[in-house]
Amino acid sequence: MRLHRETHGSGTALLLTHGFCESTRMLDANVPALAARHRVIAWDIRGHGETTAPEDPGEYSHDLALEDMERVLSDTETAVLCGMSLGGYLSLAFRLRHPERVRALILVDTGPGYRSDDERDAWNAYVERTAGDRPVGRLLRQHDASVIESLPEIDVPTLVVVGSEDAPFLRAADYMAAKIPNARKLVIEGAGHEANMHAPDVFNRAVLEFLEESL
Repeated sequence: MRLHRETHGSGTALLLTHGFCESTRMLDANVPALAARHRVIAWDIRGHGETTAPEDPGEYSHDLALEDMERVLSDTETAVLCGMSLGGYLSLAFRLRHPERVRALILVDTGPGYRSDDERDAWNAYVERTAGDRPVGRLLRQHDASVIESLPEIDVPTLVVVGSEDAPFLRAADYMAAKIPNARKLVIEGAGHEANMHAPDVFNRAVLEFLEESL
């Protein structure tokens, strides 16, 4: 497995994880500003961008993606995790598995999974309909409630970001902000599901201010 990783700047490590069917390129408007004050690590999830895309569906799972994150952070003891959508979910899952390695969380247009079996089954059925026979779609499947149930245990500074026009994720943002102790929430007006791309200046400024105040 060849993992694509880019590193920019110096200072506190900030791991940026993109969304489904995206790549590090969705972060191009964010990296220069963030790297001016931090060591920014951006990477491509397996099956995306310049990282290997296995043909075997069994090569796509949350567990394997988290192992990839460990490899990306192999030279980094602790990091701030900033993830968009799927990247945000993986960031939450990584914190659950390795809480000692996470300094803060930035969750962008992210959902934390489902507590209800019925809701989870409905989501997985939606994934099957939309992903078709693409193996990479297995990264979107939900298997249990471990991540959403871990939210009250998060003890690091957390910023929840959502675009005002990202209707399916507004409820999720409210839920995470309510369940994660002392979490902050930012609604970026006029932005959709890729808030960091739709309003990069607002996003970059908010992230830098959050990190300056929290670390």
